[in-house]
Amino acid sequence: MSQASLLLQKQLKDLCKAPLDGFSAGLVDESNVFVWNVTIIGPPDSLYEGGFFNAIMSFPSDYPQNPPKMKFTSEIWHPNVYSDGTVCISILHPPGDDPVGYEDSGERWLPVHTVGSISLSIISMLSSPNIESPANIEAAIEWRDNRGEFKKKVTRCVRKSQEM
Repeated sequence: MSQASLLLQKQLKDLCKAPLDGFSAGLVDESNVFVWNVTIIGPPDSLYEGGFFNAIMSFPSDYPQNPPKMKFTSEIWHPNVYSDGTVCISILHPPGDDPVGYEDSGERWLPVHTVGSISLSIISMLSSPNIESPANIEAAIEWRDNRGEFKKKVTRCVRKSQEM
């Protein structure tokens, strides 16, 4: 077994023993520890409150040297989520210097991060989007200029997630 698979098994076991509020995880396929099904519960006092947002977290074979990728499979309207569901936050960007100079290297992936720290960052992202560097420009503009319309779209996503 590789270092990465042993570490991922340990992190999954730790999450099962001590679950994080607003987050649950399990393997998509018991024979592959590198692909996880995760559910993020919309954080209290946010527009996403009450939602159950499913995602796939895919880990590289050299984890934790490089970050996983996370992609929502539930519909979600958010400035830091691409229209295909891919999450775009600093903690999931490859380690080192940002080629466009926007992020400090300390904001990007570091091997000390765990699935727990990633999930806390995602939950925080739902509560307070970063519209300075959006993945979904339309959602960022709506967040900034038309909060009522933004809220309507998020409410629809929350309702849809509750029906699943």
